[in-house]
Amino acid sequence: MRRITSRWLAGGAVAAAAALALTACGSGFNGGSGSSDTGKLTSSNKALTVMIGSSGDAETAAVKSAVSDWSASSGTKASVVAASDLNQQLSQGFAAKKPADVFYLSTDALAGYASNGSLLAYGDQLSNKSDFYPSLVKSFTYDGKFYCAPKDFSTLQLIINKDLWSAAGLTDSDIPKTWDQLEAVSKKLTADGHVGLGISGEYARVGSFMVQAGGNLMNDDSTKATANSDANVKALDFVKQMLNAGDLKYAKDLGAGWGGEAFGKGLAAMTIEGNWITGAMKSDYPNIKYQVAELPKGPAGAGTLQFTNCWGIAADSPNQAAALKLVEKLTSKDDQLAFSKAFGPMPSIKSAASEWKSANPDLVPFLAAADYAKGVPTAKGSADVVTDLNSKLETLATGDPKAILDATQKNLEALLK
Repeated sequence: MRRITSRWLAGGAVAAAAALALTACGSGFNGGSGSSDTGKLTSSNKALTVMIGSSGDAETAAVKSAVSDWSASSGTKASVVAASDLNQQLSQGFAAKKPADVFYLSTDALAGYASNGSLLAYGDQLSNKSDFYPSLVKSFTYDGKFYCAPKDFSTLQLIINKDLWSAAGLTDSDIPKTWDQLEAVSKKLTADGHVGLGISGEYARVGSFMVQAGGNLMNDDSTKATANSDANVKALDFVKQMLNAGDLKYAKDLGAGWGGEAFGKGLAAMTIEGNWITGAMKSDYPNIKYQVAELPKGPAGAGTLQFTNCWGIAADSPNQAAALKLVEKLTSKDDQLAFSKAFGPMPSIKSAASEWKSANPDLVPFLAAADYAKGVPTAKGSADVVTDLNSKLETLATGDPKAILDATQKNLEALLK
């Protein structure tokens, strides 16, 4: 699941740029057989192609199994393609007017493909529409239309090394509930060989503090830039304070590629990561005992970031009706719980929450955040702006938080003109 955030931060800019380059490629502009509106769906006996960006064999096998089951019961042939480069292969398919019928779509790619007519806005036709978490629906709503069904999601929470925690004389009662308490335990946990808190130095981690302070880079529907708000300045001031105290360090400064690696190698006693870290801990660092806790509340209360993808349907698909039925099956409780068991994501629907919590009692804090997590910006070109912000956050310890956010505000406002 770490791939979601990585793609959003790096590959997302490529996807958005590719989508912009495809203006007039979607049927909304070229008069093709599809329709980008939520009216009558196309229908035919043609087989469906499902394109995914897979995290590995387990995910590919799980999706293929679910699609095969649906195909057998529906009588509609369908095949799954695990793309080697999802963004590139999607854009090539749209450009050739032969897109996959159903595909993984990231939040940053939505605006580009929706604005040029490449996507079917089918969200309101889903029989399980009301079951999706509202914050996830917002992430896939563009220009007032709910485009696609969120397929799963992840949130950020605090990951604690239990052995280092105990060695520092800390107990469960010391799990931080406020920023001040986070500072205190980070200081207590910092010792020779490891820092108290080690995180990736990027918006997709630091941004959780912005939400806790009551801010974020944009409003919930990404129609207004809010980067240089007082709340965000307060958040970066706090992170800078911890960096300068030496009780918080970025993963790269610890010699690690990301927060999960710094944590797994014992270079950080705590980190801030999503539920995708469980796979890395199991495969790469099986001897590390850890627990997950909700991030401490900030000045505005509980807050964190969430990451998600949806099941896109092509406007040019000759069999949209079948594609919609397939998506309803893939986002059903049974399928989402099976996917969670196979490769780790959290279900995007409320009806699966109880069973997921029972099956994953140690990971409940991740799902608890569904009620207060905020999504990343979805405005067209926002991934490029975040890439620029990330470069500035790398030098936050010596930088000016207000100046950093003013520059980001200016860049985001330029996207909205």
